[in-house]
Amino acid sequence: QVQLVESGGGLVQAGGSLRLSCAASGGIFRINDMGWYRQAPGKQRELVAGITSGGSTHYADSVRGRFTISRDNAKNTVCLQINSLKPEDTALYYCSAGVYALATVFNSYWGQGTQVTVSL
Repeated sequence: QVQLVESGGGLVQAGGSLRLSCAASGGIFRINDMGWYRQAPGKQRELVAGITSGGSTHYADSVRGRFTISRDNAKNTVCLQINSLKPEDTALYYCSAGVYALATVFNSYWGQGTQVTVSL
């Protein structure tokens, strides 16, 4: 059973930095796209950053220049470096991955989320 486990969230002052990590495990044949989403209270979940298996990245306009996504294909991990944090970045951050458990069995998986809270 494929599992994604996030870590690295916390409480930080505005202007600070955090590094979120996500590790995928359990019967993985290959991982395609990976990404980070976030959901603030009362708002819809939104894509923050994504990365393909080849390393191409894309970012939401609200975080471009402050967030950096990276992955290690050998370790099945994806990270999100968050700099210059703002109070509006406060949200539950989720890791997502498109995973082939077998050569032809594909599903999208989500982690349980890690809370990021930014104070003034």
